[in-house]
Amino acid sequence: MQVKKLKHKSWLAYYMLSSLVWLLALFALPAYSASKTVLVLGDSLSAEYGLVRGKGWVSLLQNQLETTKIDAKVINASISGETTAGGKTRLTGLLQQHKPSIVIIELGGNDGLRGLALKNTEANLRDMIKQASASKAQVLLLGMQIPPNYGVAYSKQFAQTFTELGREKNVKLVRFFLAGLEDTDKFFQADHIHPNELAQSILLSNIWPSLLSLLK
Repeated sequence: MQVKKLKHKSWLAYYMLSSLVWLLALFALPAYSASKTVLVLGDSLSAEYGLVRGKGWVSLLQNQLETTKIDAKVINASISGETTAGGKTRLTGLLQQHKPSIVIIELGGNDGLRGLALKNTEANLRDMIKQASASKAQVLLLGMQIPPNYGVAYSKQFAQTFTELGREKNVKLVRFFLAGLEDTDKFFQADHIHPNELAQSILLSNIWPSLLSLLK
């Protein structure tokens, strides 16, 4: 009887040790081990307008994720000419279809260039953030600016819209997506509106630190 008890204790100790090792291995997994889907909802700045397919910043983002061994898939749902109203309408279906972990909202530029009412732009952006958050997705909001020739007051209020929304909704914000592209001859296509291929890596670098913090 004594021998049997010892064997039982030995088996129990082995079981407990194995369980401990398994738990330690589980907690030692890399921070990026869980697969994620990143949904990019944008306009021509993200839709590779005027670029060779695969050369835009969204494509570079997928390459960056693979290079850094982060298990994440990028869905580019950007459409040239898209406004915040169009993005708001499409987002519901995109969330249901792709179930993203992160939603990057790159919209508003066309609203500003068309001189649309800022209260509508703000309401649309707020609604998109609300939709994404309700679906348990984290949000990265890319701030935009427009030239002062649209009126100093309007241009200032336009830029502040993104900053205030980021603070209000407590979401990650890139204050100005096109930062670093001040040299329009070097970094823009002939229309001086759309960034060229040379600018795409800069656009990615502008969002990468904020996105990386969400991926963690």
